[in-house]
Amino acid sequence: MAVGARSGANEDPEDRPEGSDGLPGGADDPGVPPSRRERPPEPGAGPPGEPGEGPGARDGDEAGTGEGDRRKGPPGQRSFWKELPILIGIALVLALLIKTFLLEAFSIPSDSMQNTLQRGDRVLVDKLTPWFGATPERGEVVVFRDPGGWLGESPESSGPWATVQKGISYVLPFPSPDDKNLIKRVIAVGGDTVACEQGGPVTVNGEPVDETDFIYPGNTPCDDRPFGPLEVPEGRLWVMGDHRQGSLDSRYHMDGPTGGTVSEDEVVGRAIVVAWPLGRWSFLPVPDGYEELNASSSAALPVTALSGALGAAGAVPLVMWHRRRRTSHGG
Repeated sequence: MAVGARSGANEDPEDRPEGSDGLPGGADDPGVPPSRRERPPEPGAGPPGEPGEGPGARDGDEAGTGEGDRRKGPPGQRSFWKELPILIGIALVLALLIKTFLLEAFSIPSDSMQNTLQRGDRVLVDKLTPWFGATPERGEVVVFRDPGGWLGESPESSGPWATVQKGISYVLPFPSPDDKNLIKRVIAVGGDTVACEQGGPVTVNGEPVDETDFIYPGNTPCDDRPFGPLEVPEGRLWVMGDHRQGSLDSRYHMDGPTGGTVSEDEVVGRAIVVAWPLGRWSFLPVPDGYEELNASSSAALPVTALSGALGAAGAVPLVMWHRRRRTSHGG
């Protein structure tokens, strides 16, 4: 009997070459060239096409890495063009809120506030504090609407560019070309008595105010138009430009219906900073002369209030003692 026939028919399983399962062409079959031998599958690899296993996973399978998954992108991601209108809408709403309640930019159209402000400067105006009941104080630079006749008649802006400006000013923090606004410094507030004689300083409630740190060089406080003394009505303001000989301010409108004063309701807000050009960026503080005046005026109010409070505190025990005495005598 041939040896090859016996070994193929009766060989025990334990004696077969490991990994070949006794089949020709196995990985360990010495009769097959190495290039044609079958290799054992790698751990975790499955037949091509089974989901989630190996490179043969189909497009769209849960764990697949095919080209279809790359086209889909991360789940829940919005297209930029779909989000763009939402972003624009949010930006416009924020700009409108800023213009209405916080800040607004104004351009200086004249030389009446030199050298504090130059023609063409852009100032930012605080519109927030008036919402909390704050009123203008002496020495502040304020923007206000024309009280009537200060700017004269001006033709309404027309044309495509004017229409664009009006649309921009409606949303962005810039004034409309048709707005009639002025900018001056507050000299006196409601209840003050203000005056200025030729050759002398401005006086408020009899106190001279040092204005040398902001009046235009070479100007006098009021030699071109002396005034007063006059009392400023409650709720109104007396305003003047820093370029005294180049400003048509309260002094030049005393014959008008408002007596040259401006209503606090007409005030748009306080100019707090020169924002443009960048080389002139600066704050607009209250000058020292008016700071001292405001400090002395506010110090007088607490003294008056304290005197009244002490008087009331002393009167209460006296009234109680008198009432108790009457009760005891009546009993």
